[in-house]
Amino acid sequence: MPGNKCNDNSQVLDRIGRLLRDRALRRNNRIASLADDNDGNRGIEIPENDNIGTNSYIEQYLEGAQAALAHHEGWERPDGRPIRQRLLVVANRLPVSAVRRGEDSWSLDVSAGGLVSALLGVKEFEARWIGWAGVNVPDEVGQKALTKALAEKKCIPVFLDEEIVHQYYNGYCNNILWPLFHYLGLPQEDRLATTRSFQSQFTAYKKANQMFADVVNNHYKEGDVVWCHDYHLMFLPKCLKEHNSKMKVGWFLHTPFPSSEIHRTLPSRSELLRAVLAADLVGFHTYDYARHFVSACTRILGLEGTPEGVEDQGRLTRVAAFPIGIDSERFMRALEDTEVQKHIKELKERFSGRKVMLGVDRLDMIKGIPPKLLAFENFLEENPYWRDKVVLLQIAVPTRTDVPEYQKLTSQVHEIVGRINGRFGSLTTVPIHHLDRSLDFLALCALYAVTDVALVTSLRDGMNLVSYEFVACQDSKRGVLILSEFAGAAQSLGAGAILVNPWNITEVTAAISKALNMPAEEREKRHRHNFEHVTTHTAQQWAEFFVSELNDTVIEAQQRIRKVPPQLVFSDAIRRYSQSNNRLLILGFNSTLTEPIDTPERRGDQIKEMELKLHPDLRGPLTLLCNDPNTTIVVLSGSDRAVLDDNFGEYNMWLAAENGMFLRPTKGEWMTTMPEHLNMDWVDSVQHVLEYFTERTPRSHFDIRQTSLVWNYKYADIEFGRLQARDMLQHLWTGPISNSSVDVVQGSRSVEVRAVGVTKGAAIDRILGEIVHSKAISTPIDFVLCIGHFLGKVFSSFYRIEFEIMSNIFYLSCTVQMYTTITFL
Repeated sequence: MPGNKCNDNSQVLDRIGRLLRDRALRRNNRIASLADDNDGNRGIEIPENDNIGTNSYIEQYLEGAQAALAHHEGWERPDGRPIRQRLLVVANRLPVSAVRRGEDSWSLDVSAGGLVSALLGVKEFEARWIGWAGVNVPDEVGQKALTKALAEKKCIPVFLDEEIVHQYYNGYCNNILWPLFHYLGLPQEDRLATTRSFQSQFTAYKKANQMFADVVNNHYKEGDVVWCHDYHLMFLPKCLKEHNSKMKVGWFLHTPFPSSEIHRTLPSRSELLRAVLAADLVGFHTYDYARHFVSACTRILGLEGTPEGVEDQGRLTRVAAFPIGIDSERFMRALEDTEVQKHIKELKERFSGRKVMLGVDRLDMIKGIPPKLLAFENFLEENPYWRDKVVLLQIAVPTRTDVPEYQKLTSQVHEIVGRINGRFGSLTTVPIHHLDRSLDFLALCALYAVTDVALVTSLRDGMNLVSYEFVACQDSKRGVLILSEFAGAAQSLGAGAILVNPWNITEVTAAISKALNMPAEEREKRHRHNFEHVTTHTAQQWAEFFVSELNDTVIEAQQRIRKVPPQLVFSDAIRRYSQSNNRLLILGFNSTLTEPIDTPERRGDQIKEMELKLHPDLRGPLTLLCNDPNTTIVVLSGSDRAVLDDNFGEYNMWLAAENGMFLRPTKGEWMTTMPEHLNMDWVDSVQHVLEYFTERTPRSHFDIRQTSLVWNYKYADIEFGRLQARDMLQHLWTGPISNSSVDVVQGSRSVEVRAVGVTKGAAIDRILGEIVHSKAISTPIDFVLCIGHFLGKVFSSFYRIEFEIMSNIFYLSCTVQMYTTITFL
């Protein structure tokens, strides 16, 4: 149609082209930034004596309140360069710890973390942090003072009271989501009490997310990018989009995302999934996690999973993998520090003549410390030669020490360490050195540098950057990495590491033996592969890539919207309807006029949905429209004649069954609009095929109509149904319909075989001809309204047909005003 935006064929760069262009721009900016540094304008650097205790390099990064407050429209930096895009990083905790020193005085300690490191040194945007400061501040004076102090660190606080923190953070986040996402399942003890407390915790979770959203909304400026982080804030994208649908919102999960079979056990499974889908871009560390998320949306919500993400009502949420990295240069520079060199010398002397194995983990159930120790014990049993020639240094950082399960784990680890040292140790040496504390940054780098074998045996881990840190510090030692296949890092470092199943003690034992006896040439090859990955896939590039993808996703979504037929403007339609004298309304039936089935998830009532019924609230308005002599109503449906008779027999309207192949006024008899000489010899053979696949596919069914056959697998298992549909199509094309004049249309959950020419679009002109002839219409039709429910992707060819036919009507009768509303499955 003239002027229709959906027919815009303007040439634009595709997604990959835009991302390649942005990548080149980032590289050029990085080179320019290095040139600035060489001219004496150096950026933030890590001091030579930096350690985890001082974090002075992060302190420098967070400094600059004046720059933070100076960001308004048109502002430029003192050097004249334009302002960078603002990035609002929203996480549960701010990268600082606050301690109150007085009524209006606070001291702030910077906390090191992967997210801070990722954004450190990124030149393309200005980051602002929004989150909870980790303290309860009930008084207004304290809140104002803390807000002012945090502003100097480019941080914005969210104030949560103790009850919210207890229910939201300690309750729902740590006791429900975190165990579930790590495959530990929901709490099993006292299920009734758990069920009762679950609702209050979930309510607090949503309330806390809304509090985060309120702070974001208060500080958001047009053009900002909002980046939400982790399972604490799964509801945040929905809260933000409800306030401002044009806001650029990304969400990233730093833990694993479980398979759909695990996620579906969560009572609030659907609400969480739909809240996350409000984001423009959803990111995960690995493709497996992204695949699990898409599968959960498909199996639980019944949405369409695509290679790009998840599609819902015509809106695509992009889902992709973004493996995080580390600031590798920081670790490499630290090895040149004099204090680190001193530590390295001491460690080499301390463990002279022995191979050093290293484990660095939080003392957590998912880190697999007990299986690691048992595998080491088994290795010492089977290899007496190594008993005084190898030592395992296990750093176990305590966490959640007040939780009984963690206290029990600590006791178990201590018991195993004591037993092994008692069995294989001596008065002068022990095989395991176990520390229940963390090490400062410089000491940790020295420990990485002298290690021969790093042992990462996580039972389930989002990424595990210990493996990256070890590789970054090994450019001279060329040590071997033993890595759990259940850690996200296995997908990035798997080629150079020895991958193991940490549950298989025998396999881990064999891996230890292989690593200790590995030839130098093989160690070199493995290390080179991993070292190249760690030094090129840095945390900074991870952050740049995610934000670049998010910006491009929004651009792509805008282009997609321009290609979708415009939605109906109700006020305009009502005005034109009132001004017209001869109206024609063409209405679909299924999912347009039918009774709603309460199916928030895929598991809806299949029997009810198969029995199509007119929506009870539409009976009155439909009667009024049908009694208007100046309005003609046509119900155009793919259903058979009996279904339309049952639902609309009492109304004064026209019924078009089986995609318009049969037509009648409700006061008359059915007539056919089928083309002459329509060949239907294919029906019996196709029916046998559909019966066969219905028997093989639980909860599928097929409908027999006079001009078509439809096989529906909406309620079958999604993946199995798609495989069956693919097999069915292959069999149909090579057999029963290979020489037949039929169209095969594959819907999102259905396969329809129908005679050529049996479409709603092709039937409209025949229907209009019959109506005009039967009613002896002399006054031109000056208002046409078409309302239907169509499959967005699969029926694109039929949109084209329908638009062309309706365009002809538009040109033949210039007084016709046409409206089309299309809602997507």
